[in-house]
Amino acid sequence: METALIPPAKYFFLFIPTVIFSILIPVMGVALFTYIIAIRSAPLVRAAPDNRLDNIFQRVRQLIKIWLLQWRQPRYRTAGILHILIFAGFLVLSIRSMSMVVIGVFPHFVPPGLGGTAGVVYNIFKDYAATWVLVAVVLAAWRRGVVKPARYAVPPKYGKDHTWEALFVLGMIGALMLSESLFEATLAAAQTQQGQHAELLAPLSLAWIFKHVLAGSSQATLQGLHIAAYYIHDLVFFSFLCFLPMGKHFHVITSIFNVFFMRIRRGNIKPVRYGVPDDKLDDLESFGVKKLEDFTWKHMLDFYSCADCGRCSDNCPANTVGRPLSPRFISIKARDLLFKNYPIYPYKAPFKVGQEVIGTIYEEDEIWSCTTCGACEQECPLAIEYIDKIVDLRRAMVDDGMVPQSLQKPLRALEKRGNPWGKLEKKRVEWTKELAEEEAVRILDGKQSAELLYFVDSISSFDDRMQEIARATARVLRATGADFGILGKAEKDSGHEVRRFGEEMLFQDLREQNTAAIEKAGVSRIVTADPHAFNALKNDYQELPPVQHISQYLADLIAAGRLKFKPLREDGKVYTYHDPCYLGRHNGLYDDPRSVLDAIPGLKRVEMERCRDRSFCCGGGGLMLFYEPHEDERMGVVRVKMAAAAGANVIVTACPFCLVNVEDAIKVAGLEGKLEAIDLAELAARQL
Repeated sequence: METALIPPAKYFFLFIPTVIFSILIPVMGVALFTYIIAIRSAPLVRAAPDNRLDNIFQRVRQLIKIWLLQWRQPRYRTAGILHILIFAGFLVLSIRSMSMVVIGVFPHFVPPGLGGTAGVVYNIFKDYAATWVLVAVVLAAWRRGVVKPARYAVPPKYGKDHTWEALFVLGMIGALMLSESLFEATLAAAQTQQGQHAELLAPLSLAWIFKHVLAGSSQATLQGLHIAAYYIHDLVFFSFLCFLPMGKHFHVITSIFNVFFMRIRRGNIKPVRYGVPDDKLDDLESFGVKKLEDFTWKHMLDFYSCADCGRCSDNCPANTVGRPLSPRFISIKARDLLFKNYPIYPYKAPFKVGQEVIGTIYEEDEIWSCTTCGACEQECPLAIEYIDKIVDLRRAMVDDGMVPQSLQKPLRALEKRGNPWGKLEKKRVEWTKELAEEEAVRILDGKQSAELLYFVDSISSFDDRMQEIARATARVLRATGADFGILGKAEKDSGHEVRRFGEEMLFQDLREQNTAAIEKAGVSRIVTADPHAFNALKNDYQELPPVQHISQYLADLIAAGRLKFKPLREDGKVYTYHDPCYLGRHNGLYDDPRSVLDAIPGLKRVEMERCRDRSFCCGGGGLMLFYEPHEDERMGVVRVKMAAAAGANVIVTACPFCLVNVEDAIKVAGLEGKLEAIDLAELAARQL
């Protein structure tokens, strides 16, 4: 078959058949890429195990939603839209790019299924894809090189800026779009000049523009541009492929795997080591992550998949208030160490195995600064996980005795008395003494039974102010006709923060004692007003009766028409709801607390700028009340200022830890008299 231009497979350059280059370039490119991937895979093989082959159908759904449909990208609108355009263009053009490689050897190759009308439709679509990708690349380069959003900045202590790499990759993508379009356009222009049936190009596409620009060019010029465009595309394509695993753009390759293997459950913490049952933990030589290879293979895949977009750190409350933590660099520093310890060049360079990570790439204060709020994981478009890594690093530090001074006392108290205040077990029920006689609460000690257990947990049992939440919850349960009781002195701290602060064995001891007490009580349901206890009982314990937060309990009664509130008496007050991290992000409970508030007649509610899954952590969860970090400003103060900016007079929380921090922050921020805080259970009890 004669063509208007000689294809690369049949062209000669200085008496050399260019088909030689059509073979050499892909062979060398694939060989180099295979070698690089083999080196990059080496640490994953040495890494700790990770169980990620469960829930396959759910994983496929997550893959379609988060990877294919780019579900999280529009949360940052401009950058998200640009990324979606580039990603969608890549999916469309991947077929064309691979067929271009084959065309260099077999000039008449047509991908299966793309002959005839289907091929014409695809070619038009891919012409437009190349055009929109080029436009998106130019805009992305302008944003990265000129606008420079603050979240891309790299503080000096974290090393070099990655702007050059981003611009270089954007340049390569642009070169691929230009060369492919020019390759198509030169052939179409030559066909038109020779009176042949010209390839149909999408109107106003990049290829269409090139064709009209080159309409008056000579055949020799078109032929030269045709061949040059092909080999530029070939060289850039394989250079791009081999460059991706060298830096932050490795995510182009790893993201599909990272999203597929992302965590399915929320709120739970990974075991100390997969495959080692709890009763065999004493046999382990050490706990947690001490050296690089102690990370699991999935966590190393996380490091490779970080796109350095800064969204995690932009939403991290610890980073916002100036604590020495930026989730973004948890990934980047580990990736840099992986690249350094497993070098690609020189060939057969020895691997450096067993690199310590605490005191080298990570500092102790950095790891203790995390509140485990989950904002970073919620925001990441590539499903990178941080909480399990932080907890594993803490496990290692606890194992080596590296615990902050301010946390040592509450941890010892938990071990001795089952609560971080170190108070006697019998004082757990003292909050009930202020209840009226008709409001007396049964203690489920085996002699008395009930259908429902109210699990109070430590802060609501021992903190004078938070005892009001316990009493309010008891009044609500009594008023709604619940057959309930409490464990009394048999109850221990739920251990929620104990586990997240790395004291795994202490957590297991607390869990065993609580589980035994709950089984003895013989209840069929559990309710709690503490999101931390709710998350622990629901996600960290096993084989317990169903657990509800008090907001769920009330919302169910309201929905069933069995609970109504009296109207608010005060005039002019505006309420806002603060989403606790372990009720919202970790357990997806956003609507139930709001439905309770909206059921109160006369209550005017507004939302803060950061609400629901973007809620800003108060900073006071569990043992964080005892931690003394360096901060530029308290997290709670930042949060109450958000409430004031929204025009609220009352902040409603659904967590005793949040209430402690918010009430304190109102004083520190000088907003007393302008703002007040109340727990949802207290408000509900007041309006019954």
